[in-house]
Amino acid sequence: MKRIVVACGSGIATSGLVANKINNLLEERGMVGKARADSIDIKSIDLEIGTADIFVSITPTFDLSNVRIPTFSGIPFLTGIGEEEIMDQIVGLL
Repeated sequence: MKRIVVACGSGIATSGLVANKINNLLEERGMVGKARADSIDIKSIDLEIGTADIFVSITPTFDLSNVRIPTFSGIPFLTGIGEEEIMDQIVGLL
């Protein structure tokens, strides 16, 4: 199963909301059992990135230069603007 890691500052509220939204969208697209999104705090990224296939960041100031997997902004999942396009790209990588 592919793993999507969603990170924010605390790993609770915002990343949890976005991870839940991504999981719901995966379900709508028939991807249950193929991928899942998990929320983490940004400080845990070094521990979690090795088991992730895709990284979604809610923290705009986080330096993504060391992340070697596909990365996406999580902001569209909060605003709804561009959400479908980002989700299409994520599903295309799964």
